[in-house]
Amino acid sequence: MARFFLPATLLLLPGAASAQGQEVVVTGHGLGAAPGDAAYDISEIGRDRLEHSASNRLEDVLRAIPGFQQFRRSDARSANPTSQGATLRALGGNASSRVLLLLDRVPQTDPFGGWISWPAYDPRRLERIRVTRGGGTGVHGPGALAGTIELESAGPERLDGPTAGLAYGSRDGIDAHAGYGARLGGGFLGLSASYARGDGFIPVVARQRGPVDRPSPYEQASLAVRAVAPLTGTIELQANVSAFVDERERGTAFSAIETRGADASLRLVGRGRLPFSALAYVQVRDFANAFAAVNAGRTTVNQTLDQNNVPSTGRGARFELRPRLGLLSLRLGADWRDTEGRTQELFQFVAGAPTRGRVAGGRTSTIGAFAEASLEQGPLTLTGGIRLDRWRITNGSLRERILATQAPLTDSAFPDRSGWEPTARAGLALSVAAPLTLRAAAYLGWRLPTLNELYRPFRVGADATAANAALSPERLEGIEAGLDLRPARWARIGMTVFANRLTDAIANVTLGQGPGAFPGVGFVAAGGAFRQRQNVDAIESRGIEVDAALSFGRFRLAAGYSFADAEVTAAGIAAPLDGRRPAQTPRHSLTASLAWQNARGALASIGLRYVSTQYEDDLGSQRIPDALTVDAVAVLPLTRRLALEARAENLTDEEVVAGISGAGIVERATPRTLWLGLRWRG
Repeated sequence: MARFFLPATLLLLPGAASAQGQEVVVTGHGLGAAPGDAAYDISEIGRDRLEHSASNRLEDVLRAIPGFQQFRRSDARSANPTSQGATLRALGGNASSRVLLLLDRVPQTDPFGGWISWPAYDPRRLERIRVTRGGGTGVHGPGALAGTIELESAGPERLDGPTAGLAYGSRDGIDAHAGYGARLGGGFLGLSASYARGDGFIPVVARQRGPVDRPSPYEQASLAVRAVAPLTGTIELQANVSAFVDERERGTAFSAIETRGADASLRLVGRGRLPFSALAYVQVRDFANAFAAVNAGRTTVNQTLDQNNVPSTGRGARFELRPRLGLLSLRLGADWRDTEGRTQELFQFVAGAPTRGRVAGGRTSTIGAFAEASLEQGPLTLTGGIRLDRWRITNGSLRERILATQAPLTDSAFPDRSGWEPTARAGLALSVAAPLTLRAAAYLGWRLPTLNELYRPFRVGADATAANAALSPERLEGIEAGLDLRPARWARIGMTVFANRLTDAIANVTLGQGPGAFPGVGFVAAGGAFRQRQNVDAIESRGIEVDAALSFGRFRLAAGYSFADAEVTAAGIAAPLDGRRPAQTPRHSLTASLAWQNARGALASIGLRYVSTQYEDDLGSQRIPDALTVDAVAVLPLTRRLALEARAENLTDEEVVAGISGAGIVERATPRTLWLGLRWRG
């Protein structure tokens, strides 16, 4: 794919503008925000915060958004990638993303599993992040249940000339990056590479460790090439090619994980009398994951599963028009996304060798069309839109065999399914006075089950969870109201109250306890739980979000708070979950940061994040305590181009519990991590 996209674009760069006889300056960005966006709860993370993160990791940068969470509290250096989904407003309950993550309008969730490969994204190559909390499906596409996170690549005004950085950190950690941006003719070429490695920490807390526990090393790298070329005075072609590799271990033998991926996209953006955007993309992923069982004394470890190959592919396209009719601004368009993948596994190990094999997977596709209108009349902005999607789930299968004889154990071919999903959203924003804007919105959204949820059973320690090929799509209804107050150019506060109801919510529902044999997973040992993915009646979440920023002189103060009271409504075999809080969803989260920066580029900042208690499991039997962490960053210019950098993650070495196994083994997130390095800008 790269052999086509990049050379084809580079051929267009030199002289593209001169062919038109005029000077053209490309932007590298997509179409701007629509007027109707003023009706929704939107926050932005700017370039300064992207460049000065304590960890230089995108998932940690996003934790500054009130209500943002992943299924686990650990980051992508130590967590299992399959637990790295993202959500907002306590609409979690399993590890699949209920937030739609987009990079330059391309969906980023894993085509097979719905999780996010965070090491693929270096915050330093981004221009900004735009987070819409709630907002339903609308113009963004399927999957935007809890909200949409839009990542925008940095353009030529940011990536100008060479840049580089190298830092050394705790546990023999290395964090390196390099970039180069240059204008070529009327176009732009940007290159960016990052590399990180470390010996890692021991995930199991010290009081429970045994001889088998060891550090969890990681090694991760990513590369991105971006080219932008003007085709006419108002139309530009943007080509993105990227790749990443992510290798980590989970703290014992037989727990190695490897993910590899590559993406390519082409986008045409027109900014003339009829603005438009046309996008086509392809994603390729390959994932491998090994699992181990540890005895009660943590003295022996044995391999239990080798998920040796999970190839998957995502492809899609999108087209949007932005006509304007007097006071009326329109967004008209359509999008298509197709995913396919399978998991290939060896399991039921005896004397260190697998005795059974499994292949499971299928294909999903969605195609939808949308229309949205915004009307600006004095201080009032009205917006409303509709969307219709057609979805299909096909080629689903689960096959298991005895390796020695190739005799089949399971040979299931699941029936193809399809359906229609209509959704809509509407809102208003009223500027009461110059500093105050009131807003309200209502919306519908939906998400198709992932191939992982439909077809793949899995184990975590002694616990086993069966797949469910009959899962229905999740659907969301939501309302919200809020205000944005800007009493001065240097002060802003936003507040939103919301009520969301996620029906047919997919959750891992506990159906039994080991020891015993259970359908879809086989034997579950004593102390383990048997679960199956089920559509529960609903998850209802109500709450309030507040975020504020204050600038005074060289100082900037930012803070955010989220309160989300979430509750499961369930009946039938899932009735024990009724009235309980969804797994892994805190009620309170709070972030605050104070930064100082002078004109020469010297910087100092400190950030705090608090997350309240939550429960590991769906039945609320394992309580994860609250946690308060402190991060810090300092940058000291040595010359006009060279600066010294110091960073601290979890400065107080808080024990942040990331998970608790069925046997009560506690796993922690990143301990105190210190970094010292240099930054250079050519």
